[in-house]
Amino acid sequence: MKKIFTLSFIALSLFSCSNSTEVEVGNKTTMLVDLVYDAGKVVKGEVIDATFEVKNTGKFPLVIGEVSGSCSCTVADKPEEPIAPGETGEIKAHVTTENASPGVISKSVRIVANTEPSITNTVIKATIIGK
Repeated sequence: MKKIFTLSFIALSLFSCSNSTEVEVGNKTTMLVDLVYDAGKVVKGEVIDATFEVKNTGKFPLVIGEVSGSCSCTVADKPEEPIAPGETGEIKAHVTTENASPGVISKSVRIVANTEPSITNTVIKATIIGK
């Protein structure tokens, strides 16, 4: 019992330090992100490299927990570190067009973060033209 109490005390001591830049569970913030990336005309087979700039417009660090593409042809990467208030970060997405049909395509990237609402959807648009 004494070991459990000691371990609990040590764990609480490690996590109880407060610093205004530390991320705390439950702190919601706001972000500004362009919701649409228009790649224009793209030759079938090319990869679309889209970058979404994300700005933390709130008072707490912005934590992007997950980014995911709408299908297997869309892969997205997120910032690993929290984005401080007033600072910006980038979400990069790559869309493979090898199997796309000619015409207009629209692929979404879902962003899950400590914002309200917690899910934001962005869109990558392009017009696929033949080789």
